[in-house]
Order: sequence, then structure tokens, then C-alpha cells
Amino acid sequence: MDTFIQQIINGLSLGSVYALVALGYTMVYGIIKLLNFAHGDVYMVGAFVGYFIISNFNLGFFPTLVMTMLITGVIGVIIYQIAYRPLRNSTRIASLITAIGMSYLLQNGMIYFAGPQTRSFPQIIENKMFNLGPVNISTMQLLMLVTTISLMIALQLIVQQTKLGKAMRAVSNDPEAAQLMGINTNLVISFTFFLGSMLAGAGGMLVGMYYNTITPTMGAGPGLKAFIAAVVGGIGSIPGAMIGGYLIGMTEVMIS
Repeated sequence: MDTFIQQIINGLSLGSVYALVALGYTMVYGIIKLLNFAHGDVYMVGAFVGYFIISNFNLGFFPTLVMTMLITGVIGVIIYQIAYRPLRNSTRIASLITAIGMSYLLQNGMIYFAGPQTRSFPQIIENKMFNLGPVNISTMQLLMLVTTISLMIALQLIVQQTKLGKAMRAVSNDPEAAQLMGINTNLVISFTFFLGSMLAGAGGMLVGMYYNTITPTMGAGPGLKAFIAAVVGGIGSIPGAMIGGYLIGMTEVMIS
């Protein structure tokens, strides 16, 4: 029983990151019906952005997280404007091929600029272990859970309470009617990519800190698992993506 509870805690920690990445998949699909397979590589870029910020500026966790999220959010908007926006009226297969091509571009671009070798992520937080009776939980697991849950709550508030969030829901329900009502659909889609990429970047940085290693190919596996999580949760559903991420994380830990 103690081992089972320990595995649940481990699974929730890992699943919280999958949930963050899955949110990007599900939001983009909900708005423009695009499976953004480059999203896992944005997660990888987030890990490297956090690595370079800490290595060069020696900042703490919170400033590094904020800067990483902002930079990856801007990268997500650039990806949309360059790769996806020109293809909005094209066939689904054209957008899908473009997404796969963008994934390879991000991965190989990082290999070109940063090198193919595995790097050790700087430790800016001491990873202590806390004994809660028969269960052990580390500082990094607590940090991952608190950070990811806070970001998910913030996302829900943005989607449900802000004007841009309401515009996102309107465009998701009926893009043509939303445009006729004066909603700038390109702005809404760009904002969606910005939010999704911010969350993926945060997930990449957290995983880099947790495992202490990053590599340009690290986005493929988690990206696929996050996509599965989005599908399990009912792709297009934000609460579903959160639940799916936790389910995938716990399943992975249980069978490993």
C-alpha cells in the first residue's frame, strides 16, 4: 500500500508536466483544428532557454521560469505566423506535414546551435527529500506540482474571465460567426499559440531541473505522450487535457 501511494505521487509529478504540454495541443486543436506536432519541440526549446538563462545570468527559479515562458510564447507565435497562418485555408494534410517539418526544424536547429550532446541542467534549487510517514517526496516534485497546478488555474482564469479568453471560446465554437462579430481571429489564434507555448516551455524547464539533463531530442517522447493525454481527455477540452496528462503520468510510473 505504501509503495502504491508513493507511485501515485511520482505519477502525479510526471503527469503534471504532460498535462501542461497537452494543454497546448488541445487549445490549438480547439481553435483551428490543427495537430501541432511541433509542440513537443517547443517543450525542448523551453528546457534549453532555461538552461542558457541560468548559465549566463545566474537567475533564480522564478525569474528564469517567467523569462522562459515569455520567450517560448513568442517562439510559438512566430511558428504560427510563419508556418501555419499561410496554410489556414489549405488541406489538413498540408498543415500536418508542415507541423512535422517544423518539429524537425526546431530539433535540428537546436542541434546546430547548441550541439547534439546531453547537457547537465544547473541546479538552482537543492533537491531535499521529505519523509511523510511511509511516503517520500522531494523538493522538485513539490515544486513541479505547485507550479503546474498554479499555471493550470491561471489558464482557466484567463480562458473563463478575460476578453481574450471569451474570444478564444467564441472562435472555437464558430470562427465565421466570431469574425462577423468583430473578433480578430488572427489575434486570438496567435494568443492561443502564445499561451500553449508558454506552458510547454515551463514544462521543459521543470523537467530539465528534475532530471538534471537536457538534449535536443528530448521533446519527441513527452510530446507524443502529451498528445495521447490530450486525446484521452477529449482533444479540444482543457479540463480533459489536464486529467489526461495526470492519467498518462500515473500509468507510465505504474508500468515502469
